[in-house]
Amino acid sequence: MADKLMRAHGSFITINLSTRRLGFHEGGRLANTYPVGVGKASTPTPTGSYTVREKIIHPGGALGTRWMGLSIPGGNYGIHGTNNPPSIGGYVSNGCIRMYNQDVEALFPRVMIGTAVEISAGTVQSKTESLQGVTQGGQRRHIVQAGESLWEIANKYGKSLETVITANQLANPDVIYPGQVIIIPA
Repeated sequence: MADKLMRAHGSFITINLSTRRLGFHEGGRLANTYPVGVGKASTPTPTGSYTVREKIIHPGGALGTRWMGLSIPGGNYGIHGTNNPPSIGGYVSNGCIRMYNQDVEALFPRVMIGTAVEISAGTVQSKTESLQGVTQGGQRRHIVQAGESLWEIANKYGKSLETVITANQLANPDVIYPGQVIIIPA
């Protein structure tokens, strides 16, 4: 799918609903990833292949500072900022993809009308089964599960919080997400 999307536009967006991560792919590589909030169980984010059909600066209200409308039939779905930053990382929206305002502002100028967007259900389970507890160079990998904090993960492996933060070069240790790989130092 990635090759088809690259040929069509040169850059594309992937959204994994399981890990709640948006990836921006540019020039044949993953350029950035961002945490997102996605649709709740009663109003899920539709999976499939779509395109960005419109872009609006300062749409107002709950939509934060930027809106990128998607070509999803039967609704008004988009990638947008939020006036509720704690909702990022959760299943919280009416089907849209929420981003931190600073993240959507960084992404917005790089996305053109017509940019392909691939939304998939993804699966944390297969990644967890293949990576959880695997040793590599004396280090272990831990896959973050829903509801876990970095402190709980560090404590589980008998490591200090600071050691785990440093090993993973985490700029904001308060923001981790299910499916994220955390390196546990030896």
